[in-house]
Amino acid sequence: METGGVNRKAAAGRARNVVVKVGSAVLTAADGLDLQVLGDLCRQVAALRASGRRLTLVSSGAIAAGRRKMAHLPPPRTVPEKQALAAVGQGRLIRAYEEAFDRFDIRVAQILLTRDGLVARRRYLNARNTLQTLLQWGVVPVINENDTVATEEIQFTDNDALAALIVHLVEADFLVCLSDIDGLYDRDPADDPGAARIPEVAKIDDGVAALASPRPGRAGRGGMHSKIAAARMVTASGVPVVVAGGRTPDVLGRIFAGEDVGTFFHPRPGRALAGRKPWIAMALAREGAVRIDAGAARALTEMGRSLLPAGVRAVEGEFEAGACVVCLGPGGEEVAVGLTNYGSGELRKILGCQTGEICEKIGYPGAPEVIHRDNMVLL
Repeated sequence: METGGVNRKAAAGRARNVVVKVGSAVLTAADGLDLQVLGDLCRQVAALRASGRRLTLVSSGAIAAGRRKMAHLPPPRTVPEKQALAAVGQGRLIRAYEEAFDRFDIRVAQILLTRDGLVARRRYLNARNTLQTLLQWGVVPVINENDTVATEEIQFTDNDALAALIVHLVEADFLVCLSDIDGLYDRDPADDPGAARIPEVAKIDDGVAALASPRPGRAGRGGMHSKIAAARMVTASGVPVVVAGGRTPDVLGRIFAGEDVGTFFHPRPGRALAGRKPWIAMALAREGAVRIDAGAARALTEMGRSLLPAGVRAVEGEFEAGACVVCLGPGGEEVAVGLTNYGSGELRKILGCQTGEICEKIGYPGAPEVIHRDNMVLL
């Protein structure tokens, strides 16, 4: 793949505030947690901290840890059974981290999150302040989704999406996703033994996304598809991402030495998100979509304009004013996400309208923009 203008080794060397996401497939064996792998991960994190970096862990594994404690039961099939196992296993998971980090005199803090707990801007900011305080104290936050209460409507889908949000909450400058998948391949390595790992990706476009198999990992909900989606959001805000095999020997040390490990996703230059935009991009669930024409897509991406009714061609889904929606270009590509000033019903009435026609169409003088640029994040 064509590489971008960011030097991988230089980006890794500059990183001082790192988020490491480790998946269930890395941490678990057939009978539960693999304590040897978890202990070695903690050793690597301790080494990176000794080099002057701050580290935040996003760790799956609660459900898998619970299976060992409840081995007398059949494998879980229902959502309540999986959530009950998470409740049993989460304590085991954080205790394993505490014991492993104690060898390096490192303190840990457990944080469990759900998406609906961060939808309110105030709670989002409270979570950010707590995390940043822990890092200032030299504590390693160990973050997981609160699987015990998360439902389909409020969950992050997988911890890759959660890790992308955490990057912004702690203002990280590097994200590492560790998995049983050791990078992005040009073909699915599970089906094609001749598949080749792609060392670097300059831009995550539809072609790159098409290479990601939606097949989940061995022990988790995620897969390369979810990692690409998370990397797309993180790199769009100017932060580099590496996806690598979590059981590769000394994988973290090698990544931050700039070695060719996994796949390095180049950040888009000059795209750091500030203010409300990380919250919009990461914390809010998308409730619908608007399809825009080519002219509107150019106005958004090349000129930094707001989205006007004249550029909207179709509305997908049902939502209210203030909802987070995705803007889709003429080919269905994701162009931006943002907070809409109109509900889906009103928006359908003003499709393609000029600003001066809005009052006539809906009966009152509404906002001139469908999505203001201050409430929009380009993808």
